[in-house]
Amino acid sequence: MNSLSNLPAVLVLEDGRIFRGRSYGAVGSTLGEAVFTTGMTGYQETLTDPSYAHQIVVQTFPHVGNTGVNSEDPESKRMWPSGYVVRDAARRPSNWRSERTLDEDLVNYGIVGIRNVDTRALTRHLRDAGAMKSGIFSGEEANRSDAELVALVSAQPAMAGRNISAEVSVDKAYTVEPADHGFTGEPLHTVAAVDLGMKSMTPRRLAERGLRVHVLPYNASLEDIKATGATGVFFSNGPGDPATATKQVELVRSVLDAGMPYFGICFGNQILGRALGFDTYKLRFGHRGINQPVMDKSTGRVEITSQNHGFAVDAPLEGAVTAPVARFGRVEVSHFSLNDRVVEGLSCLDIPAFSVQYHPEAASGPHDAAYLFDRFVSAMNSAADKDSK
Repeated sequence: MNSLSNLPAVLVLEDGRIFRGRSYGAVGSTLGEAVFTTGMTGYQETLTDPSYAHQIVVQTFPHVGNTGVNSEDPESKRMWPSGYVVRDAARRPSNWRSERTLDEDLVNYGIVGIRNVDTRALTRHLRDAGAMKSGIFSGEEANRSDAELVALVSAQPAMAGRNISAEVSVDKAYTVEPADHGFTGEPLHTVAAVDLGMKSMTPRRLAERGLRVHVLPYNASLEDIKATGATGVFFSNGPGDPATATKQVELVRSVLDAGMPYFGICFGNQILGRALGFDTYKLRFGHRGINQPVMDKSTGRVEITSQNHGFAVDAPLEGAVTAPVARFGRVEVSHFSLNDRVVEGLSCLDIPAFSVQYHPEAASGPHDAAYLFDRFVSAMNSAADKDSK
């Protein structure tokens, strides 16, 4: 039986482009930045990724909701996007792990969506024009005039210049133990992981390798980090403009000055870049999906990666350079995108710090980059050996 709503819905872009369809999920109105993701699987993980806060997510894959949702796969405590756009929403799920429909979860979390949209045409438009302000209006809200809806969409703040970490970070610190994730023996090291919008799989991947992980809120200080007894520091993914993360950039500089091994992913990569003195900039339409090809310059190996970002680090792709903040020594771009040559990783040559722009925990997605967690363990081992001499 088809339980999907038949109420009218409309997706409005700030440039005046309008797509009409039917309501999906909660009924009402919502505003956000329209972005597209190319993943063919993992819609539940996508919707629960905090990096999608304040964005209206367009699924390029046409069939969505086929496998339902369950209580095991969410990557955080809730769904985060402002809105959701699909072409063909499943009338009923069919999977042995399904506990309820995707439509039910969208309603429960208040996510206003739209279905029956030509997402192929929409994606081509966003590739040409770039990610932009948008809004979804359903039910009675869809009856407002086009001019009024475009004005509402255009009046919202842009993603550039927004600081969102406080909205998606944990309220209280918590600890993830290695023993709870299959590691036997005493913890090898202790890691302070600063949550800027962290996915739940990330501390698990660290714990599986014998690391005790203290997850700290976005506003953690160096004193908070040292109080955990940490021998390494991790900065997570997250939403917003890295140019607004002034306090986090200063914290990373303090960590680097203290000689503590550092590993950052996604937002954590951008923050390391800014801590080293490089600029960041907004991409035209970003990288979002689980099939993004990246070149590892040190090995010549191509990794297929999971990504979700709209900003990037502005650093030279070739050769090692002295960091603009010279006390941190030499740094080189370690990885770059094979699609558009965007910086995908940084490696410091004189201090124990590195980062990547993608998601090595890959939930969902490929596991080509899982070795980066092992590299972090090796960096902490080397630091410990150096301190013991």
